[in-house]
Amino acid sequence: MTDLRYPIGKFEPQIELNQTQRQRLIQSIAEAPVKLRLAVSGLSSSQLDTPYRSEGWTLRQTVNHVADSHLNGYTRFKFALTEHEPLIRPYDEKLWAELEDGRNTDPSVSLALLDALHQRWVTMLGSLKAEDFARTTRHPEHADWGAFSLDVMLELYEWHGRHHTAHITALRQRMGW
Repeated sequence: MTDLRYPIGKFEPQIELNQTQRQRLIQSIAEAPVKLRLAVSGLSSSQLDTPYRSEGWTLRQTVNHVADSHLNGYTRFKFALTEHEPLIRPYDEKLWAELEDGRNTDPSVSLALLDALHQRWVTMLGSLKAEDFARTTRHPEHADWGAFSLDVMLELYEWHGRHHTAHITALRQRMGW
């Protein structure tokens, strides 16, 4: 049986990317809000309040989490581009998802936020040179990663959008929605 936590597999970075690979990832980030919107399109409120797996977030929380995460990701890119190897400020995504806005905000609000955010993010990403993607940051909860590059972060956030969209589409398929 497939692990419902990782419908597209666990994140595995390539570490070094070429320009063609970066452009493909940037295009995927550009398309992520549209794909997430399509994934929840036509779902009722009760369907949106269905967890994608046992002990998992509801579909509503999942969409709202993507907005939270990608806001953090965008900011992390900006810090890495403007500071020397900044330390990422972690947050407890599970607790954020349990806050009122995570549990009950209509997904359309987070989708509108993602539309605007991803337009800004893609504009910034498209302006970067290869050496910019070599800039590094550190995550205190992932000391085993050491300093990791913006190439790795680009891969991570591109995977993240597909990962959570797949949580929703996989549930829809299992439920016949």
